[in-house]
Parts: sequence; structure tokens; C-alpha cells
Amino acid sequence: MEARSVDTIPRGKAWQYEPKWDGFRCLLCRNGKTVDLRSKSGEDLARYFPEIVAAALRLKATSFTLDGEIVIPQGAGFSFDALLQRIHPAASRVKKLSLETPALYLAFDLLATARDRQLAGKPLSERRPALEAFAQANLKASIFRLSPATTGYTTAQKWLAQSGGGSDGVIAKRVDLPYQAGNRDGMQKIKKFRSADCVIGGFRYATNKLAGRKVVGSLLLGLYDREGLLHHVGFTSAIKAGEKPALTEKLEALIGEPGFTGNAPGGPSRWSTERSAKWCPLKPKLVIEICYDHFSGDRFRHGTSILRWRPDKAPRQCTFEQLKQKAADPMKLLK
Repeated sequence: MEARSVDTIPRGKAWQYEPKWDGFRCLLCRNGKTVDLRSKSGEDLARYFPEIVAAALRLKATSFTLDGEIVIPQGAGFSFDALLQRIHPAASRVKKLSLETPALYLAFDLLATARDRQLAGKPLSERRPALEAFAQANLKASIFRLSPATTGYTTAQKWLAQSGGGSDGVIAKRVDLPYQAGNRDGMQKIKKFRSADCVIGGFRYATNKLAGRKVVGSLLLGLYDREGLLHHVGFTSAIKAGEKPALTEKLEALIGEPGFTGNAPGGPSRWSTERSAKWCPLKPKLVIEICYDHFSGDRFRHGTSILRWRPDKAPRQCTFEQLKQKAADPMKLLK
């Protein structure tokens, strides 16, 4: 179940609101002595968060599926950088970090239990009370938390105004719909800024060298359409000088045709320059979340800024669909 990015909080009895946590989305499934943690892209997260697996095995319930978010507390908030450190090939490193910076699992939906295997097919108005009852009976371990929810619009506005330090907005969910796996029809996300997950389909070298060597100047962003073509949609150039050498090496290792399979950079237009046609195509492996102010004509109108790297997201999940907004009557939202 994924969210559609919108500008304002939807209002009405059809909606339930939750904080939007700044972590790794994760489906947690326990079946007896087996615990499976899955990211949005279907990747196995269990090896990176052994403390969550161990805590899940200690729960009273032995058969269930939760939808939630993995976060790592740091100071007065949650640290996404600490989460990124967990995606490490060395098991010894992961174990060390799991002891030094243990994660939390924030549960916000219940999809199946031993008594009800088809809970995901029921509306959220039934799933939420089931989750609260499940949490009351089971989620008493310190590593698990029940994510708050409200049907109060004023509370949702307060959450949005106070977002930061681990919460980057508000999630709105339709209470009358079953779990909408694989689409964005039942859930919307509202942030103080607008963001999108993009594939890095190529890059350009900076005009000036750094310490005598060529370094990256800008990253070229791509999104997939419904036919599976990767289209160039904009760029981001706000890269810190100290990060450019290592990033350049990472990018150069992935250079390969065709990069963009749809619209490509440097296409004929009145804005084209000789330099705009000079870019290096990349294999579609890297995903970043960017911040933008406006999207129109199938591209970001202005330069974007990098929010974070997203190793937990599959490139194919970066589609135009995440930017589309359903038309709504604003007068009805005011009632």
C-alpha cells in the first residue's frame, strides 16, 4: 500500500490520519519460529535488523503480519542516517550497530492474525481496532510501538505543523477501503515540502576539476512510465564538494548504455546547449529522494535538492504515478 503525494490534508469522515515517519517501510510477518522483514521493494531486511527479529520471536502471538516503519532513535528524534548505516554487507558491523543504536518498529496496520488470515481484505475502520487490540495484548516489548492515529482534522494539522526530527508529515488513509496493496488509491501523504523518489539515469561532470580530477557536477533524474520506459525529468546539482570524489567513483562504476530509455537529456529544444548534450548514461541502480517545488510538462521545472539516498527502494518503484494527484473539489474539502 503506497501513498500519493498531495499538497493539503484531505478532510472528511472518510479519512484517518497518522504521522508520516522518516524511516524504512517494512512488512513484518511471523510464522511460528520464522520472522520475515520486507522492504517496499521486496528486499529482505531481516539481516540488517536482528534486534527486531529477536523481539518479534519473543511476542506472545506466533502468527501475524504487520505493516509499519523501522526507525532508529537518536537524540530527540529519529535518524535516517543511522538507518542507512545498517545496510552493510558485514554481519559483524550490523550486529555492532544493532547493540549501539537499536531500532524501533512502529506498527500502523495489521494485515493478518492466526484467527483472521484475511484481515487485509477488510476496511481500515475494522483493521485499526484489531491492531489496537493486538498491540494491547502483544506489543509490550520496548522495541515495538503502536503508531498513533486520529480521525480529527485539527490533530492532523498539528502533526503536520510540528513535523520534523523523525516525522516529516502526515499520512491520510481511507477508512472505508481494504488494504490497497500495490496502488496509491487508499493513502495520501502530505509534507511541508514535496518530494519524489527518482532513479539516477545519468550524470554530468562539473565544468571545473577538483584536485586535478574530473568530478560529478549534477545528477540526472529519471522516472518510469507505465510502459517501463525511463524518462529524464530533471536534475540535482547541490552536491557537497567533499562528497564529489567518492560519488564520482560510485557513478563511474555504473556507466552503461542506454541510461534513459524514454526522453533523454539534451533533446532538441530552444534551451539546448552543447554542454547539455554531454552526459554519461548509468545503469538504473541508484535511487534518491529529492525535494522540488513544481512539476509540470513531465519534468521538474527547477533544479531539485537531494534529501537522502534510498537503498531500500527499487528503481522500478520510481514512477510518474507518485506525482499524480486526483482532482478534488476544494469547496467540498472545506465542509
